[in-house]
Amino acid sequence: MILNKLSIINFKNIKTASLALSPKMNCLIGHNGEGKTNFLDAVYYLSFCRSAFNPIDSQVILHDADFFVLDGEYNDEQGEPLSVYCGMKRGTKKHFKRDKKEYKRLSEHIGLVPLVFVSPSDSILIEGQSEERRRLMDVVISQYDHNYIESLSRYNKALQQRNAILKQEEEPDIQLMQIWEEQMAVEGEQIFRRRNEFVNQLIPVFQHIYQEISRQREQVSLRYVSHCQRGPLLDVIQRDRHKDRAVGFSLHGVHRDDLEMLLGGYPMKREGSQGQNKTFVLALKLAQFSFLKRANTHTTPLLLLDDIFDKLDAQRVEQIVNLVTSDEFGQIFITDTNRDHLDRILRNGNFDYKLFNVTDGEIELKEERTEKKEEEGKEAGDV
Repeated sequence: MILNKLSIINFKNIKTASLALSPKMNCLIGHNGEGKTNFLDAVYYLSFCRSAFNPIDSQVILHDADFFVLDGEYNDEQGEPLSVYCGMKRGTKKHFKRDKKEYKRLSEHIGLVPLVFVSPSDSILIEGQSEERRRLMDVVISQYDHNYIESLSRYNKALQQRNAILKQEEEPDIQLMQIWEEQMAVEGEQIFRRRNEFVNQLIPVFQHIYQEISRQREQVSLRYVSHCQRGPLLDVIQRDRHKDRAVGFSLHGVHRDDLEMLLGGYPMKREGSQGQNKTFVLALKLAQFSFLKRANTHTTPLLLLDDIFDKLDAQRVEQIVNLVTSDEFGQIFITDTNRDHLDRILRNGNFDYKLFNVTDGEIELKEERTEKKEEEGKEAGDV
């Protein structure tokens, strides 16, 4: 998938922008807080129908503005044009359209424009709670398996209903509770199977990428942990009803799954340096890219890299540059405050690129290289 043009109105601190983009490398340079990440978030929004950072849609509207609009013009893998539009006025619901036709359900859009976003906030995958690591699995699987989205939705509904019963002061209706428990078990085991397949396939790709970046310095791994590994999920859920009743919520189920992140067999959270943590998360995200590309064979995901070089030594930066400029990747968006890093990337390969300056929400093209311009330069030199 290639994003050819992106138009933005009143999104975060970007009042207006209309940018023609490079099909390969798009670099955004600027100081912190100028709007580089907001631009990437606009690209993300058109893939996932939401911001990567703020679940409240009204809060992405520019201060003192009444609405925001995002409009993307793409070409799919076959070169066919595709348009994606999102608009929202304050106090109303957002409208999401594909080729000018509005979606009935936003879940129908997920996966149409697959995308992997790497940002400094990803450190929460290591430092944060299990919810963050479940979301990581869900975001990837949902982009190629719509049945998974439906299973998650049904499971979460059943979980909410069971928790509501557990919170009641009066004795719960056991028959009603069992109905919701059975649905949790059916959907939960489907979710477990898909997560387990995903993690098993992801691990060797992730380890290979980490080894390339670190030059074989460390051994890393992932371990999926789920209550489904203890036996039939219905039995596990029902086993401790009295404890669930005491605390007022469900202690067992796939909503408690985790993805353990290990360095040398020990928890990454405890063992990893800042550089190792950043390498771990970056390798994990690039492995997701590779997985999505294979799982959805018709579409190469977009890759968004936000300030990825901070806290990394020169050797790791060099290895990352070699990776992202390889033929494995399609269209890339990358931000940095340091022009030196971006110059190293642009010198590393003979590919199209555009370099934009970002200042206080204003985005300006500063430099570009295209095949057409290269050819014109050669012809001028021959004269």
